[in-house]
Formats: sequence, C-alpha cells, structure tokens
Amino acid sequence: MDKFPLTKNGFIALEQELKNLKAVDRPNIIAAIAEARSHGDLSENAEYSAAKEKQSFIEGRIQELEAVVSRAQVIDPSLNSGDIIRFGATVVVVDEDNDKEQSYQIVGDYEADINKNRISLSSPLAKALIGKEVGDIAEYMAPGGKKSFEILEVIYK
Repeated sequence: MDKFPLTKNGFIALEQELKNLKAVDRPNIIAAIAEARSHGDLSENAEYSAAKEKQSFIEGRIQELEAVVSRAQVIDPSLNSGDIIRFGATVVVVDEDNDKEQSYQIVGDYEADINKNRISLSSPLAKALIGKEVGDIAEYMAPGGKKSFEILEVIYK
C-alpha cells in the first residue's frame, strides 16, 4: 500500500475536515433528506435530489479522507535543517526571466494549494527543486515553456 506524505499541519487539517464531515455535515444532510422526503413524491422533488447528491459527495469525501489519513506518512518539516531541499521545505526562489522573488512550501498532494504557495511534491516545480540547494538553478517545463529559478533560501519550519 502506498503512503501519502503529509506535513504535520496538513495531516491535522485533513483530520479536522474528516471530523467536521462526520459530526456536522453528515447529520445535517440526513436531516435535509428526511425533511425533503416529508414533502411527498420523491420523483419530482428537487430538494430530495439535491440532498441525495450532496450526501453522495459527503460520503465520497469521507471515504477518501479516511483512506488518506489511515495511510498518511506524517513528516514534521521543523525537524529538518540544512540547505538541501526535501519534503516540507519552504524554498525562496527568484524567477530568472523577470527577477520576481517567490516562496513555495513543498507538501503532499492532498494539502497542496497554489493560492497559499504550497506546491505538491509531485508537481514539476517541486520535482525540479527536490535535492537542490541554495545557489542552484532549478529548471522545469511549465505550460508556458521552460522556467528557471535560482534558489535563494531553504527554510524548515
């Protein structure tokens, strides 16, 4: 069985989402289905259909999260140090095309969020960064063409 690498914070967030789905969302949707059933004919009941669809989504998400949590390999980035980029590192880079500085944290697939500068371990950029160190150049193919980043700093927090 494959393990899912997650940072400690990512694991905690997934556990909280799972608990919320089971303790809040699931009971609410069961109540909504019961309410919709009380309105009569189910074949033409839009509320019932919507509630059943939402229940299906919730149950699917619960199953997915239970699988991830049960097979999680939790890694605490703060226990690492050094200049070599590994899972959990926050990396400060400068784009060689436009001299724009950015930072990214390399995280597991289930906690990646580009809006929060958390990139998946399996992304092309993360693959280019892993194993490199401060001063190295990381190159990868982006949808818009080849990109090059100089690594300025590696932080484990």
